[in-house]
Amino acid sequence: MKVLVLGAGQLARMMALAGAPLNIEVFAYDVSSGHVVHPLTQQLMMKGLNTAITYANVITAEFEHIPHDILDACAASGKFRPTTEAIKAGGDRRLEKRLLDNADVANAKYQIINTRDDLDRAIDAVGIPMVLKSALGGYDGKGQWRLKSHEDTDQIWQEIDSFLAATPDQAIVAEEFVSFDREVSLIGARGEDGSMAIYSLTENIHINGVLSLSMAVEGNRELQNQAEAMFFALAESLDYIGVLAIEFFDVGGRLLVNEIAPRVHNSGHWTQQGAETCQFENHLRAVCGMPLGDTSLLRPTAMVNILGEDTLPNTIMALPQCHIHWYGKEKRPGRKMGHINVCANSTADLKTTLDELADHLDPIAFPAVRQ
Repeated sequence: MKVLVLGAGQLARMMALAGAPLNIEVFAYDVSSGHVVHPLTQQLMMKGLNTAITYANVITAEFEHIPHDILDACAASGKFRPTTEAIKAGGDRRLEKRLLDNADVANAKYQIINTRDDLDRAIDAVGIPMVLKSALGGYDGKGQWRLKSHEDTDQIWQEIDSFLAATPDQAIVAEEFVSFDREVSLIGARGEDGSMAIYSLTENIHINGVLSLSMAVEGNRELQNQAEAMFFALAESLDYIGVLAIEFFDVGGRLLVNEIAPRVHNSGHWTQQGAETCQFENHLRAVCGMPLGDTSLLRPTAMVNILGEDTLPNTIMALPQCHIHWYGKEKRPGRKMGHINVCANSTADLKTTLDELADHLDPIAFPAVRQ
């Protein structure tokens, strides 16, 4: 089986590693360069998207912000999974909000903004404070503004107006500011036959808008049930095939969807050591028409993002149940360079191991581990 991944980053890399034992050949189309490369070595494998589409049995994606002409060419082959509708919704907050509403899935109150009049109407409908997010692009805290008082409206509109003028087909989604207890996410897979396999709910800690730490532990069954019900509704509405990630706000025990990611996801990296079948293998199983693997939590597990660092102390390798995953990237400030998975036999032991890990890490580069 040959799987073409749109995108040649770390997620394609980890799919390739997961697919090798199943005799699944994964190769990647670099959307920026137009090159078809090996996900691990980045060596050129063939020329042109059309050649890659012909060679592949299945086509999938590792990120949402893919030009629509590329998505349409892949969809025309009949090989693309999940669907171009899902990928486009993941990359456009206007479509995402419409999808959530149509699936009757709880999310923050919102309005779409294109003009200053729209902003004034949003202030009346949504209220202040509010969060303003670019409809296209924008991730890890980028492309966002917070309107905290009426006095700031003119200044923020000037910034947004300039942003809209410089970006074609762009809009702003104004959302009510949600005072939440914590952020959690759910990773699940839906197979070609409609079967579903769901992982444990994961608690996430973000620093400056970037995911720093994810922790999967035996959790709240009521919250898990809420999250799974929303996953089922979205996956069914999209006739989804593959891994789907949903990020939530936990507001006093009630979950509100923050955003979706129609792909394998950073907050699911813990599944490499914490579950019988990792998210990367299950995505490949799903899109290739294979039975889904067991998603049960084997043991409490945490994932620590490595941001902007290309070395770690060797002493980390001596810590029990610590596993380092590098992405083979060139160092750049804030860039996701790799992650560390930490496992334990109990939640208490996991916290102890994270404390031990923190003693070996730069507190400025890894602030979330010390919280």
